[in-house]
Amino acid sequence: MARRVVITGVGLISSVGIGNDANWEAICAGRSRIGPITRFDTTGYSVRIGGEVKGFDPLNFVEKKDVKKIDAFIQFAIAASQFAVDDAKLQITPETADQTGVFIASGIGGFSTIQSEHLELVNGGPRRVSPFFIPASIINLAAGHVSIRFGAKGPNLATCTACTASAHSIGESFEIIRRGDADIMIAGGSEAAITPLSVAGFASMRALSTRNDEPDKACRPFDKDRDGFIIGEGAGILILEELEAAKRRGANIYCELAGYGLSSDAYHLTGQPPDADGAVRSMKMAIRKAGIHPEQVDYINAHGTSTPINDPTETLAVKRTFGEHAYKLAISSTKSRTGHLLGAAGGLEAGVTALAIRHQIAPPTANLDSPDPACDLDYIPFKARPMTINYALSNSFGFGGTNGTLLLKRYEGD
Repeated sequence: MARRVVITGVGLISSVGIGNDANWEAICAGRSRIGPITRFDTTGYSVRIGGEVKGFDPLNFVEKKDVKKIDAFIQFAIAASQFAVDDAKLQITPETADQTGVFIASGIGGFSTIQSEHLELVNGGPRRVSPFFIPASIINLAAGHVSIRFGAKGPNLATCTACTASAHSIGESFEIIRRGDADIMIAGGSEAAITPLSVAGFASMRALSTRNDEPDKACRPFDKDRDGFIIGEGAGILILEELEAAKRRGANIYCELAGYGLSSDAYHLTGQPPDADGAVRSMKMAIRKAGIHPEQVDYINAHGTSTPINDPTETLAVKRTFGEHAYKLAISSTKSRTGHLLGAAGGLEAGVTALAIRHQIAPPTANLDSPDPACDLDYIPFKARPMTINYALSNSFGFGGTNGTLLLKRYEGD
């Protein structure tokens, strides 16, 4: 029999706050810090707004001599992992180190470092490129740093599957624990891709909102006036534990991670199939692995990007997965407040979903002033909703047609 997996710690960083309480309170209250990009001069850009993390001091988590040696996405990963480990009151000892792993994703990795070192190369030649360039920027170094920090000697992995990356990292960590290859996993994702090149690239694809004069209203999931997503940054890290191990140490259990689904659209590099087939199969797999009926799901934290293609396609996927029960589900997109954290989105949103189950409150969707007729489900507009949440899904879909769904279950003891 497969082992059961629970969530015992959460660590969140996003544009709305640093730490779990700051994120949860802001998301439930509908507060946003989406605003003008300050990371670089946006003159000439069609997109000048984003969800930047404000007030983050890496010196709270990294020694001064090391700050310039690691990209911001690694700094965020270290900080969020520290929050999660502290939240879980987890002590990794020599006896537990071999059974404690790290699986941290990123969709883009050290893009800022790559850009700055390329400028050094162009302007000063190869001798100007830092010897720390490679370890500062490659994606698996977030997991590497966290592993070293906590002495975690179990599986050490990273995924790079676009906007599904951290949902995959959490889901694969779930499977690692279920099959007995680890008892504890530090899992999630981190991203710091608000850079000149990435913003220019996403803007050229017309993937981003150009509502520059109304940044707080720019991210409008499921609204007929949506025009693209808001690029965000930050990290979401969870502590996953085998249930019996968590109980033995008296861990505080948020909820159970009961199911995980993944699939490929095999359709288009950046678009979703009109029949939403891949998303449907991902959700159905998570439900099947959890051993429940679709009608038992109460809440979905939607991918909900505020793009013209995603929102009606995800709506259709929910209808095809749940049938008539789709109209009884509560659904929200917390990206409407945090922006889209790309490869870290699934980690942040899984953490928010765990908090929703703990508090029995479904967070709202902001800016849903004029619902798209094609998006006719209950998206919890404007105001958080106290409700019974026994089972919840967290959806993530990414470029390349890669899909991931996590199914979380309320835990009330055995």
